[in-house]
Amino acid sequence: MTADLCEQSELYNIINQRVRVPRLAECNYLCLIDARTAGQYNAGHIITARHAKWDSCDNFISPPNVEVEGMRYIVVYDGNSSSLLGEGPARKCIKALAESSLYPVLLLNGGYEKFSTLYPFFRTQTILYTIKELESLPTYPVEILQGQLYMGDYKQATSYAITKDLKISAFVNVSDQNCSLFEKGHKTVLDVRVANTTQANMYSSFDTMCSFVGSRLKAGSRVMIFSTFGISRSSAATMAVLIGHLKLPLKEAWDHVLRCKNSIRPNRGFVQQLSDWEKQSLGQTVTDISEPKY
Repeated sequence: MTADLCEQSELYNIINQRVRVPRLAECNYLCLIDARTAGQYNAGHIITARHAKWDSCDNFISPPNVEVEGMRYIVVYDGNSSSLLGEGPARKCIKALAESSLYPVLLLNGGYEKFSTLYPFFRTQTILYTIKELESLPTYPVEILQGQLYMGDYKQATSYAITKDLKISAFVNVSDQNCSLFEKGHKTVLDVRVANTTQANMYSSFDTMCSFVGSRLKAGSRVMIFSTFGISRSSAATMAVLIGHLKLPLKEAWDHVLRCKNSIRPNRGFVQQLSDWEKQSLGQTVTDISEPKY
């Protein structure tokens, strides 16, 4: 199998996938390998990472209890590598793992140094986790535009620790819950409040949402779009912003948001409104929403 680079925000989003519990609790979801020295690893590593082990002949030893063939994501990192070319422990790990993996083995672009700078709250010295501990880990909103735009649920939006870690200061609320928890502190909220039904009208707020997000991003603020569960309304609103603000076709906006969060599912009414918004924003209908994936 092949190898590829993994961008910082991609690993961040892989770590923060959730169904009922964090996907990190799934035994065949993510294997994260730290190819730095033991001292560097013990001083701090990315959450759930295992330290690379070597035999007496300097051959990489596959981590125990890891079925490489069925692992959905295998990500290797060292200090600061940004290329698959060359030699070194990380490349040796990747070469060994790629022989058995069904998916591309990934090298973290920029390594631990860049990741820990961008996401210092995912640094840890913990080596082993129980399943219960993994299931209890907090998940953060996914990152749609690195360091700028995030998408999540009401619980994440109202978590002081999460919003502080991500330095989020502006919110678009498309849940049907009020924002009384935001009244304290220096927060800016666009309160759209829409029901998650096929009859609900989000289209009339798309232009306002795009203007709000665009102005906050231009001012250097970090913005989070959220709904109750972060699956239907927030994903529709996020796609609308990508279509209106970045002029992406619906298909590209859909694919991008799906890569960031694989559990999204806007209801059919919102999909039709996004198609109408694409036509208004781009001057034509580009995406055929009769395709099964929509």
